[in-house]
Amino acid sequence: MLTLRTGVSQAPKQKLSNTMRSWLPILQSNLESLKEVLEPFCEANPLLEVRPGNERDEGRQFAKRSFFDQATSKNSASEAIEALTLSKSSLYDVLYEQINPPLFPTCKSQDIALKIIEQINEEGYYDPEPAWWVAHGFSEVEVERIRGRFAQLLPLGVGAKDFKEAFLFQLDDLDVEEGLYQRTKRLIEDFENLETYAGEADFSEAIGIIRRFHIPPAIEYFEEEMQVVPDLFVFENNGAIEVKLNDAYYPDVIIDTQGMDESHYFVAQKIKDAKDLVDALEMRKATLYKMGLMIVEYQYEFFTGGQIRPMKLKDLADELARNPSTISRAIANKYLACNQGVIPLKQFFSAAIDEDVSNAAIKSYLQEVVAKEDSKKPLSDSRLLGMIEERFGVKMVRRTITKYRKQLNIAGSSERKKLYSFK
Repeated sequence: MLTLRTGVSQAPKQKLSNTMRSWLPILQSNLESLKEVLEPFCEANPLLEVRPGNERDEGRQFAKRSFFDQATSKNSASEAIEALTLSKSSLYDVLYEQINPPLFPTCKSQDIALKIIEQINEEGYYDPEPAWWVAHGFSEVEVERIRGRFAQLLPLGVGAKDFKEAFLFQLDDLDVEEGLYQRTKRLIEDFENLETYAGEADFSEAIGIIRRFHIPPAIEYFEEEMQVVPDLFVFENNGAIEVKLNDAYYPDVIIDTQGMDESHYFVAQKIKDAKDLVDALEMRKATLYKMGLMIVEYQYEFFTGGQIRPMKLKDLADELARNPSTISRAIANKYLACNQGVIPLKQFFSAAIDEDVSNAAIKSYLQEVVAKEDSKKPLSDSRLLGMIEERFGVKMVRRTITKYRKQLNIAGSSERKKLYSFK
């Protein structure tokens, strides 16, 4: 029995057409589903067997803790790679990512917010230990003031004390007419006696709004989330940034010729087909490895703590001598793990406003400007539009800035002014 394990090569090899036909579907599949993609080849080849990577089960243990905990507890490069092998976003990971300005503009407000997260249960409700804030030197008033800002975090309703407050948090996020807002609020506050309001105006509309709310707030995190297996690792080793494939998750391709005449035409052809499959796997590895090297070259500042900069898919396609549509499909549903987290490859190819400016760059600048704005005179979307057009030399419309601001969970200028008064 002959076991063939694919190895890392620096550039894709030029192979026969059979290899190329195998390579495209193999390249386009994600690492988790790769074995399933290979199964039809096994069905057509009695000499061929494909087995999952030997370390697959071992790797799953790392899903139990967050990437941040794993990365900060490891010392060697190999251990860091182990930490990156498997990742999924939890409720707490999502919350931690949102504790930043302008909603939490000071170190103290951020510190309180992070401690509040520790008091949130798996359903998303604030379920605190008695007077926990005393041990940290905070007052209950300070804690409640900061907890009130959780009404603007995702998932909506998180950090509420009970279902009523979670309803109110979600209601505040809706843009409804003031009269309907007040009637819905009253129904929520007197929810135990809901039926007594059935004959009032707008009752049906108010109930319709309440039915849209998620209770408990973290219900979307109850079901087992898809485990993300990254294809690439990018990590620092002795002052240098390195790229490594997630080789442990690649399947074993086994060719069993025991007791067979390898000179026989049928056997020889099946052996050749099996080796073509191995070549296709090698080409997949080599292509993704080169993608990783190019991403690091283009995005070096990001991997050293900066921001993602504009990168065109065509540049990568030209370098690999492939059609951009092929590369676009190749990066779909594939991930890169680094100190900044587990990131979809497509995120490095932000849609461009023009040839040199990406949406990611605009959003980064928007965050930076808002973080430094005068708390007494927060910048309006129109003013932000003017600053962005001047900074990047592009023409945009105000509603685009409003959309970006909301995507970044940045409140409007009037809301920010109120928030700044909480400092």
